[in-house]
Amino acid sequence: MYINVAVLTETRAHERRVALVPSVAQKLIKLGARLHMQPGAGAAIHLDDAAFENVAFIADRTALVKDADVVLAVQPPALDVVSAMKEGAILVSFIYAHHEPALVKRLLEKKITCFAMERVPRITRAQAMDALSSQSALAGYYAVQLGSTHLARVVPKVTGAAGSIGPARVLVMGLGVAGLEAIATAHRLGAIVEGYDVRPETREQALSLGATFVDTGVDARGKGGYARELHADEKIKVAAVLTKHIQSADLIITTAAIPGKASPKLISHTQVLGMKAGAVIVDLSAEGGGNCDDTRPGETAQIGQITIVAPLNVPSLLGEDASELYAKNQYSLLALMMKDNVIEIDWSDEVLARTVLTHAGENKAEADGKTMKVATPPASAPAVAPTQA
Repeated sequence: MYINVAVLTETRAHERRVALVPSVAQKLIKLGARLHMQPGAGAAIHLDDAAFENVAFIADRTALVKDADVVLAVQPPALDVVSAMKEGAILVSFIYAHHEPALVKRLLEKKITCFAMERVPRITRAQAMDALSSQSALAGYYAVQLGSTHLARVVPKVTGAAGSIGPARVLVMGLGVAGLEAIATAHRLGAIVEGYDVRPETREQALSLGATFVDTGVDARGKGGYARELHADEKIKVAAVLTKHIQSADLIITTAAIPGKASPKLISHTQVLGMKAGAVIVDLSAEGGGNCDDTRPGETAQIGQITIVAPLNVPSLLGEDASELYAKNQYSLLALMMKDNVIEIDWSDEVLARTVLTHAGENKAEADGKTMKVATPPASAPAVAPTQA
């Protein structure tokens, strides 16, 4: 017996990642997987099909998924893909259900068990499966590099025969995984770094990475480790403190996001107009509308003498490493349910119960405490012979 696992080629704009890499493929095979994927799935990151040993390649995605027990993807799959999946199969990918009502409806109709990677709980035991964190760390690193290419000055202090220049002042707003990685990267490059977050417990993390902490006196801790939205009077108080830090920075990285809601506005148009000439803002929350009033998602905007860079799907810009980490995240999740060549889902497992989005035609927000076993079909020859490296 084996578990038929299908890996989709990503088709959405700006997506270069792939849900499987060769090193992880071999680990899945050891768990009992028979792997199938579309040709060229890794082409965007220069990953040749020949690198995948013991993997069958099927060009038609309908044929690829119709007999699959498990389908792996990065982005939410197209409706026709879900329609082609067999009833009761498992889908593992990012979903973001509040943006995908039609897809969720189809998952329910097909009784697909969907594990949404953005729902992995942020608990110690689930760290190896936490795709949001692995991808956000890469985004934080890349934001500093991207910002430095738009600055007309160097980031570190440089001393030569003509004198000294630098260092640049970097302000990181929002100290989740991406923000903390941005602080660490900017500090390594030699910048003077400040960090700000409405959650005061992030102070120690910022200090440990070499930044000073901007304290506004407002505590806006929310549920699940995220920040809550600020009240009107809190926004005024915060803005009064932040303005001088915003307007003295050479580079600002913003990362604040609230799941399921528009990105909170941290920098007003008035504050932008008061920034020093040549300053740069890199807005990592562009997909939620951005943290700056002047952000134009997916574009680089010039507001007076200030540059605002608002890239989309930043982890995909580091597609090779992002794919490696994401594939490992998915493997760690699958290892909880793939045992002895069968799928066994223990709904008393907190990680599985909190990650599942749909199961048996129902939206599943909480564990039902039961254990479900899904028998896999007897082994049969793959549709295409596995490609050997």
